[in-house]
Amino acid sequence: MLIHDLFDLKLTDEQLISYAQKLGSDCAFFIKNKPVYAFNKGDEFEDIELDLSAYEIKIEYPNIHIGTAEAYAGIKAKAPIKNIKTLISDPIENWKATVKNDFEGSIFPNHPEIKELKEKIYNEGALYSSMTGSGSAVYGVFEGSK
Repeated sequence: MLIHDLFDLKLTDEQLISYAQKLGSDCAFFIKNKPVYAFNKGDEFEDIELDLSAYEIKIEYPNIHIGTAEAYAGIKAKAPIKNIKTLISDPIENWKATVKNDFEGSIFPNHPEIKELKEKIYNEGALYSSMTGSGSAVYGVFEGSK
């Protein structure tokens, strides 16, 4: 963390996480810079085994703003068929059929260009692609360097 290092704050990760949680629900996720299973409001974590070092991740932002109210208006709470921790333990080639972002179902009809961006990323050879969180950026996971 630039500010932490620049000013030699000598804060522990736990202290940084506590401060980040006050900034926003999912801000603390970025403190340790490693894969975790985030739950509650996105501010509690469980370590997971996920190594994507052999892949390249490409993110594209379509310059479309998705407001929080719009994103959450179309979400209907439902229990997952399988836990995400189980799904991501499968080979990444299987994720397209199993790992879903529930926001896409309500965002794509209102913003078809985001769906088109996801399809474009798949056409470029992504093994997996998804909208980030509640949108609107879309990422793709590619083999090796792209």
